[in-house]
This record gives sequence, structure tokens and C-alpha cells, in this order.
Amino acid sequence: MHVVLVTGISGSGKSIAINVLEDDGFFCIDNLPMRFLHEVITSLREAGHGKVAVSVDARSGDSVGELREVASGLGRFGHDVKVIFLNARTDTLVQRYSETRRRHPMSLRLRTGDGAAATLVESIERERELMAPLEDIGVSIDTSDLHPNLLRSWVRDVVGTERAPLTLLFESFAYKHGVPLDADLVFDVRCLPNPYYTAELRPLTGLDDPVITYLQAIPSVERMIDHIASFLHTWLPHYILENRSYLTVALGCTGGQHRSVYCVEELARRFRRIEHVLVRHRALAQRQSAHN
Repeated sequence: MHVVLVTGISGSGKSIAINVLEDDGFFCIDNLPMRFLHEVITSLREAGHGKVAVSVDARSGDSVGELREVASGLGRFGHDVKVIFLNARTDTLVQRYSETRRRHPMSLRLRTGDGAAATLVESIERERELMAPLEDIGVSIDTSDLHPNLLRSWVRDVVGTERAPLTLLFESFAYKHGVPLDADLVFDVRCLPNPYYTAELRPLTGLDDPVITYLQAIPSVERMIDHIASFLHTWLPHYILENRSYLTVALGCTGGQHRSVYCVEELARRFRRIEHVLVRHRALAQRQSAHN
């Protein structure tokens, strides 16, 4: 199995690391007590999982020091084990906790002489003491001045994974029913000639051959599709750099029956060669649901 152990100081980006690994196909577990680690890895292997990422932090108590021995043991059993230790300056951690208004996980475990919970800085320093023996166990990353996207990229580099394919969802819709709320990009194709005004095409849809033949013969339709495709080819890499897992591209016409359906199908056909593509026709689905 490919096992990644993510540890370090709370607030330094462990959640970001675990989330990006989960997006890349790892079975992820957050804050697993050390004493269960070997047993869980064995069970997941027997269940057929090939990639597992586990977050371990100071909430495991003094047993967190066992991580070095456990990692070595997993290696002896034939697993490919990588350890990532995330750290950050105290002033950066204080700022991050102030922004999120979350309580430090150590604060309730530490008590002052009068029984009060420890301050944020006291909790951070105590956690540093507990985690210090592990700083050299694997790859150490200081996230103090690191943009989250750069951290995601570095985690992928350390682990040796590639990003999961972006899911590109093309959907057609009817403007008379409103713009779908899940759309990231919206294109209006109502300026194209409308097959609705041709009597024999009116009951058909953009999935039917007569409508397809009609729209294929119109140069402006091809230009519209070319321009939308060019826009997406230009800007998709930028969405990917932002670690987007999904991008919804909505095309609308008046009734969502002819023009938008045809354009969506054409765009989906072009982009299936480079990304994972899904297609959804809102108005057609609503009509089918009404008939059922």
C-alpha cells in the first residue's frame, strides 16, 4: 500500500494536505490514535485500498512519539510509507486561529494552576514540545508564508501523485426558467437561429438528427461553439491551478430544447479527449419527469 502520514503543528495546514490527497484518490483518516494505525492499515489493505493517508497530531497524546516506530514497522511489512511534517511560525498560527476563531485542540487538555484553559500561545508551545521529536521523521514543510495552492502542489510533489482529472460538467438550460445556481460559467446562445420556428423541428430536441443537421449548416452556430471552446481551452488551466475538482459550464437558450442542447453536446464531444466530462440537460430532464 501507498501510506502517507501527515503530522505536525495544528493550524499549519494538515487539513489542506489531507483534502488534496483525498481528491487524488487516497482513503483519508483524520486524527487517528496511534495505537490503531497498524490495525487500520491492515484492514484497509484487506478491503482492497491501495492508497491511504492518515493525519496524526498531538491529540494522540504522548503516544504521538510512537509514529517513528510505527512508520518503520509499516515499511517492514512492505508498505510504501511517506511522512509529511507541517510547521509554521507562532505568529502565523495565532493569526490563523484568530481568523477562524477556532479553539486550539490542546487548550482544553492543558490547565493553569487555577484550572483555567491554557492560552493559545501556551497551547501552541506545548504542542511544539510534544511534536519536536518528529520534525526530522520525514519531509518538513514550513507553511508560514505559503499560499494554500502552493502547499497542495508541494504535497503532491512529495507524495508523487498527479491531480485527479477535473470534472467538466456541461449543462443546457432554459432562460425562461432562470439561470441555474450551480453554474460557474454561463453562455447565452439565444442569438443563434432557433429551430423552434421550423414546424417540423419544433417537437424535436437538439439530440435529434434533423435538428443537428439544421444547426450544423449554420456558420454562426459553429463560430459560437468555437469561441466558447477557445475560451475554455484558454482558462481551464487557471481553474485547474486553483485546485478545482468541478467546473460547471451552462449554456442557455429560450426553452432549453434545441440550441443549448446541441451546443452542449458538441462541446462535450470536444472536451472528452482531455477531461472527465458530464452532460446534463435541465429542460429536457424536466419534460421527461413531467411525462413520467
